[in-house]
This record gives sequence, C-alpha cells and structure tokens, in this order.
Amino acid sequence: MTQPASAKRNAILFWISTVLFSAFMLSSAIPNIMSSQEWVDIFKWLGFPLYMLPFIGMAKLLGVIALLVPGFPRIKEWAYAGLFFDLTGATYSALSVGGFNPQMLVMLVPYGLGALSYIYHHKRLSR
Repeated sequence: MTQPASAKRNAILFWISTVLFSAFMLSSAIPNIMSSQEWVDIFKWLGFPLYMLPFIGMAKLLGVIALLVPGFPRIKEWAYAGLFFDLTGATYSALSVGGFNPQMLVMLVPYGLGALSYIYHHKRLSR
C-alpha cells in the first residue's frame, strides 16, 4: 500500500526541517558541552554561572536526539518545548544585556525551522 502524496510531502518537509533545526541546535550544544572559550565569554557577558554551560548543552543534545529518534511523541513534545525555551531564553538574555542588534534576526531561522518541524510532526501523527 502506497502513501498518499500529501503524507509523503509531510514526511519530507518534517525530516528536512527537523534535520536543519537539529543541526542548528547541535551547533551550540556541542561547544556548550565542551565549554568552549567562545561560549564561556558569552555566558560571562550574559552574567550566567559557568556551571550551567555543559548542563544546557546536554539538555540541547538530548532534545535533538529525541527529535531525531522515530516514535516517542510525548518525549518529542517535551523536546520541542525545551528547545524553544532555550531559543527564547537566549534571545531574551541577549536583548536584556546588549539591546537589539540586527544580527539577532538570525534567530528567526531556528524559530522558523523548529516551527515547521513541529507543525509537520503533528501532521504526520494525524494521518
């Protein structure tokens, strides 16, 4: 039995947006876990305690794994929530400490990819 075209399209859009969103989140998770100097400097600038750096990195890594492993819809919901809280907290913190900078608009990319991933995750569940 073959899938209808819309189900196939939904699966493709889900995986493309999810892989790109996951790659974006991993691009900060790994340096966070390793406490790279760049992220140590960012955390100091934001006024965050450095012990939070590897913790946040591991939380992001676990969230990405949850999104990429098939099944487990309830865990995926928690992962989406956690990753969006991370993005929102990062954006709010940077705005609070440094004010608006046009370079912050790059944050729209992970928000958009995450939203697409979430929407198509639910479209796939409802088929």
